[in-house]
Formats: sequence, C-alpha cells, structure tokens
Amino acid sequence: MAVIGIDLGGTKIAAALFDRNGEIICKSYRLLEGASGSAVGGLVAEAVTDLRRQRPDLPVEAVGVCVPGIVYSKKGTVWAPNIPGWDDYPLQRELEEAIGDPSVRVAIESDRTCYILGEVWKGAARGCTDAIYLAVGTGIGAGILLDGRVIHGASDIVGATGWMALESPWREEFGPVGCFEYYASGNGIGHQAQLLYADPAKSSYDVFAGYGKDPVATQILDKAIQLWGMGAANLVSLFNPQKVIFGGGVFGPATAFIDRIYTEACRWGQPISMREVRFCAAETGGDAALLGAAFLAIWETEK
Repeated sequence: MAVIGIDLGGTKIAAALFDRNGEIICKSYRLLEGASGSAVGGLVAEAVTDLRRQRPDLPVEAVGVCVPGIVYSKKGTVWAPNIPGWDDYPLQRELEEAIGDPSVRVAIESDRTCYILGEVWKGAARGCTDAIYLAVGTGIGAGILLDGRVIHGASDIVGATGWMALESPWREEFGPVGCFEYYASGNGIGHQAQLLYADPAKSSYDVFAGYGKDPVATQILDKAIQLWGMGAANLVSLFNPQKVIFGGGVFGPATAFIDRIYTEACRWGQPISMREVRFCAAETGGDAALLGAAFLAIWETEK
C-alpha cells in the first residue's frame, strides 16, 4: 500500500509516491508556467494520475496535498494568493472526481501545517506531541501541533504570525503584512535594507552577507533577531511546546542565530516553559512540505 504527497507551490508542483515508512518510490515535477484557475487543479490531478500509472501494482490509499494559502476545511476549498482564480477554489471536490475512486481519501492542508507534519514524521519534531514550526521566508507563518493534533481555528487561519504585534505604536506600514513580518521576514529584511541604504537593489542576501562587517546590515539583523526572539517567546508562553523549529528560506543563513534567538526569548517568555522548550533548526529542508503532505495522507487513512 502507498500514499501520494503533493507540494503545490507558486510556480511548480512536486509529487511523490511514498510507502508507509516514508521512502519515496517515484517522484515527478511540473511547472505551472503561468497556469491559473482550473488549469492548476488539472495539473494536480494529472500528477496523481501519473504516479498511479507508474506503479499500478501499488494501491494508493490516500492523497495529501500541501497548498500555499488557506484551506477552508469545512468547505474543502482553497485560497492561494499566488495562483490566479484560487480565491475559493474547490480543490477537494475536483481531485476526488478526477481520482474517481471513493476508497482513495483526499486531504488538503496549508503549507505551514504540512511543514510541522513533515518535521513530526521525518525531522526535528519526531516524538513530539507539542511543537511549532516557525516558517520564515517571504513571509512568516507557524504550523502548530498541540496534544498530537494540528490546530486550525474558526476560519482555518491559525499561524498567521506575521501579524504579531511586537512594537508600539502601530504604523501604517504594518497594515498589509503585520509588524513581525515587516521587520523580520525575508521580504521585510530586504525592505529595511532598501530603506536604510536608500538603494532599491538591496536584498536580504546583502544584509546577511554584510552582517558583522557593515553597521547597517548588523542593525537590520539585530532587530530581526530581537523580534524572532520576542515572537517565539509569545508562542512558547501561549502554547508550551516541546520544541520551536525554525525553517523557511531565511533559516538558512539565520540558523546561525538560533542560540541568540533563544537567549532573547528567555527575556520575554514564561520562565518554566522557556527552560523546558528547545529551539532548533528544521531538518527536512526543501522536502518539508512534500513529506508533510504524505504524512497527512497517512493520517487520513487512520481516521
């Protein structure tokens, strides 16, 4: 028996057939090439069909899909801001109809939820019942596992940590992305560089390259380290996790700062929870979402 995991990004689809131990049997990639609406849904269905055809001897029990946006679990629809026409897209129904076999379960989750599931299955959260994956890339989001379950919230928007209020007074610039993300996401760090250097060509890459040598770069990253610590402290105080796992494109180079982030968090967080929690880097790298989608499929078969 096998499951299929699908990682749908803003530009590509990665899909793989897994056995229940997490070994990849076969894998495929598709570029979206500007596709939108039902054309993207068709590519996801095509990926499933292709993998099943490659190994017709292996019955597929379930399909798990990771999407870059919000999954409305009560409706089975998806909002994905980087895919035109996916404001309330009926991906669940479309996939089930394309598969045409009611014995094959379909489960869909947001990318941040799949990141924590990937780490639970094959990464730094193995053995954890309570862990948080803080994804810092273009934006900032968190996948949250509590008491062995991922949490969603009333509208499936749990983990929008970019909007954490970490500085006063409120500024108009915080409105579109949130205070935390404005300073400490990959885009935020790049934006701070463009402002402080008065150079629109500056990026977060330049900031990391200049850290410790250039005072402006050092100032920008010191601010980000402070806010990563404050944000993580708030999460620890609220949820009392065993681990906070830092991942995404910024961690990466920011992995070198995890000890400093923990020290900063200890200044702000609930003292007992802070002594018990461990801060660490993600272990699944670029496969976190794909692994999480496959693990989601396995969970679906066990309901």
